[in-house]
This record gives sequence, C-alpha cells and structure tokens, in this order.
Amino acid sequence: MLQLALDVTSLERAVEIARAAARFFDILEAGTPLIKSEGLYAVEALRRSHPDKRILADMKTADTGRLEAHLALERGADIVTVLGCAPAETIRAAIEEAHGAGGEVAVDLLGLEDPVEAARRLARLGPDYVVVHRGIDEQRAGRAVDPALVAAVKEASGARVAVAGGLRPESMRGLSGAGVDVVVVGGFVTRSPDPGLAARRIREAVERWLA
Repeated sequence: MLQLALDVTSLERAVEIARAAARFFDILEAGTPLIKSEGLYAVEALRRSHPDKRILADMKTADTGRLEAHLALERGADIVTVLGCAPAETIRAAIEEAHGAGGEVAVDLLGLEDPVEAARRLARLGPDYVVVHRGIDEQRAGRAVDPALVAAVKEASGARVAVAGGLRPESMRGLSGAGVDVVVVGGFVTRSPDPGLAARRIREAVERWLA
C-alpha cells in the first residue's frame, strides 16, 4: 500500500494536494503538523472529500490512548498512530478502542534506540502496523531508512510494517525484499510543483520494486 503524508499546516493546501494526488494512494494521512494546526477537522475534511480512501490520523499519541483513538476515529479516521515509547498501557488502550470501533493502530518507532527490541515487545500488544520512521529532523541530519532494519522489525513484530522518512522513487529499489507493507511518502509529493506527477512516479516505482 502507498500512503500520502500530508505534513503541511494549511488544510486548504492539504486538500489541494490530496485532490491532485489521491488517485495514486491507498491511504491519506492527516499529518501531525496538519492536526496541530487545524485540529481534527482536518481528518473530517479528508474523509468527506475522499470517502473511498483510508484515512490515517497521525496523532503520535503518548498518553490517553483510548481517548485520543476515540477522538480521531469518531471524526473519520480508519487508522491512528501511537508512539512506540508510550507506556504499554497507553498502546493497549488505543488498540482496544480502535479495534472496538473497527479501526486500526500503527505504532511509530520514531526515535527509539533499539527499534527491533521495541517491535518484539509490541508483538505482545497486537498493533496492526509498526512504523520504521526517520523523522524530518533526522533526515536533515543525513539519516535514512535502513532496509535491513525494516526486515528485522518485520520479523520481530509479526505486524505489517510501514516505512517513512524522505522516501523517493529511487528509494524503492533498496526496499525491495525488506517486507514493506506500506510506503509512506510526504515531501516528495507535498513539496513538488506538480503533486499529481510526483505521486504517479512514486506509484510506478512501488509497483516496479515492491509489488
């Protein structure tokens, strides 16, 4: 699957990009900056404008797992994110709330020193996805996603694995064989002067190397 991370701060811009690029994506993500800037109305707006797509609310929940999952799901999200550094009780509560409402939870391993051990621990909690993620600040420091780490997390977690962090069409070849289930692409599309063309290039690369 292919996910578009709308990590922008303007809902108007997010909707504009989604309108141009959505046909190439399976999941539309209301990114953390968008939710912090515009609130959960951003999730609602994406659900209303793209009823055929799965919507992910990148809440990055660290506490009150049940409440935050509930808030996002009732506004139209299908998937919510929780931080892998959150207490097990928080992660478990978010998963219970989401599953009870027909939703899913992705646990983000961003910033963890030992993501493989974290993935092994998370396996007991039963998340739907784990996310191997190089954040924007890490990307600026020159850190990239390691395909070997993706494969190790996949084996340790037993969950579907999403990969995020500075991915471009040329990144897809390196991820081939790593067991990626969801490719998350943000800036390559959102910062492009032609988001539709950029989205098509990503889709073609995913279908070539990861299908």
